[in-house]
Amino acid sequence: MATETSTTESSGNQQKVQLRAETSIDYDKEAYKYKEYLSHHTPGLQPPLQEFAHEDVGLRADPKKANLLGAPGAVVEEITPAIGTEIRGIQLIELSSTQLDEVALLAAERGVVVFKDQEFSEAGPERWKAYGQHFGPLHVHQMGGQIKDYPEILPVYRDFTAGAVDNEIKDNITSVKWHSDMSYEINGMGTTTFFVLSTPPSGGDTLYLSTTAAYEHLSESFRERLHGLRAVHSGYDQASVHDHRDRYIREPVETEHPVVRLHPVTKKPSLYVNRLYTKRIVGWKREESDALLSFLFDHIERGQDWHIRVRWKPGTVVVYDNRVTQHSALRDFRVEEGKTRRHMIRITPQAERPFFEG
Repeated sequence: MATETSTTESSGNQQKVQLRAETSIDYDKEAYKYKEYLSHHTPGLQPPLQEFAHEDVGLRADPKKANLLGAPGAVVEEITPAIGTEIRGIQLIELSSTQLDEVALLAAERGVVVFKDQEFSEAGPERWKAYGQHFGPLHVHQMGGQIKDYPEILPVYRDFTAGAVDNEIKDNITSVKWHSDMSYEINGMGTTTFFVLSTPPSGGDTLYLSTTAAYEHLSESFRERLHGLRAVHSGYDQASVHDHRDRYIREPVETEHPVVRLHPVTKKPSLYVNRLYTKRIVGWKREESDALLSFLFDHIERGQDWHIRVRWKPGTVVVYDNRVTQHSALRDFRVEEGKTRRHMIRITPQAERPFFEG
């Protein structure tokens, strides 16, 4: 029997924590190649997202992925047995529709695909948007940060004047925050692309893990106990760390999703709870819910058997499947005047409403 999800608007009058300005640099005067790709906010409140049907492009891919892995010049290397594949020698932005279907399948199977020595960053937002739409409707973030005129393209930015640590993490020992992107939305995120424009000399890496492998390492009886459970995912905490309500483009929502979900292409189950957005188990008392979620969070995050670390260099592009992975940025880079800037772009197609049948 299918376990589905439901969505309600979050209520509450929690005081918002003021977040530092995204940058104090005057980019009208500062020479920076990618300043047109900094974050903009377009005022205006939009209605909540509605559920839609999604058919994954990986379903039509050649199971052997011969068009992608056998492309002239392609060099393919497994990063670890549990997660991650690295590809060199071909340009992601130039791949055919058939090859992109196989990218989606490979990401579903391996969780993370790292493309090296890419020209992707020079393609520009029109091509980025068209590329991303191949995998599904592009998500627009609830807080409205976007490239000007391209709400579907999300900049992720820290610079040397603003510093490496902001109000989101100043009271924590570490900057690590494991999550799946926007898991509070009714349709989950799918085949996601993340790439670098500018990066510090060292630091600012991204950590990835496989929630499929994390599920598989649990005992069979424990896995069966998780089947059919649902958990609440909330976007309200994320909204509360932003400084101006007029940046909202949608009110925050809370959504119920299955604790274990199936991937529509691989048919494999994976854990779908994360420390950043998952708040409670539906129908359980607080102490019971906290105990189970605490165990699952720790299990997912501490299992180095299913973790990798991506070091960003010019030309690095990562394609990851949000349905079977979690990730965290590291804000560990040194702040050196004029030399420290981490500027990334994320393209985030939505996928199906999370489900479990079992």
